[in-house]
Amino acid sequence: MAHAVATDGWWRTSAGRSVDTGDTPATFPNVMRAKFGPRFFFMLTESLVEAFRTRLDALGFDLADLRIGGTPNRPLVQVRIDCPPRNVTVEDCSRISRALEQWLDAGGPLGNRYVLEVSSPGIERPVRWHRHWAQFVGRDVNVKLAGMGRVRARIVAVPDENTVVLAPHGGAERAYRLDEARDARLVAETDDR
Repeated sequence: MAHAVATDGWWRTSAGRSVDTGDTPATFPNVMRAKFGPRFFFMLTESLVEAFRTRLDALGFDLADLRIGGTPNRPLVQVRIDCPPRNVTVEDCSRISRALEQWLDAGGPLGNRYVLEVSSPGIERPVRWHRHWAQFVGRDVNVKLAGMGRVRARIVAVPDENTVVLAPHGGAERAYRLDEARDARLVAETDDR
């Protein structure tokens, strides 16, 4: 059996079986194109995100990211979990995968024909929701900003639920609406210097 590093291993659950793939999967859009043809994405409603978040909170984990794609007949559910201050282990991913699988199989929101992947947030952790922006004030992110494209910026402040103040490298500090800051990922701490 291949030895997987906890932050790199993904657990895939399909038809009641979990398999450690041993490495990070291809990017989400590429997986969609390669496996399912035209991309299909479920609408991530606040209630759906909250349903996953509530279940993870009860197990002592934080929802770092949730992506749902695939096809209408077989959704692909990608869940990234965190457990500060410690790192997420392969055993954590397996335990969370089984717990989410029980909930989804018992009449969860996606039916019973789904593929579930559970992983750690990885070294370039997604910064997705307000609470993440607030948690990582002072850190650098790679982010797509409206009108600027992808830039590296420091998170300066999070004054309210809808706003983040960023200082793009080589640019002036400025407030952005959270919906203007897309696909943000932490810059690995080793790269911060």
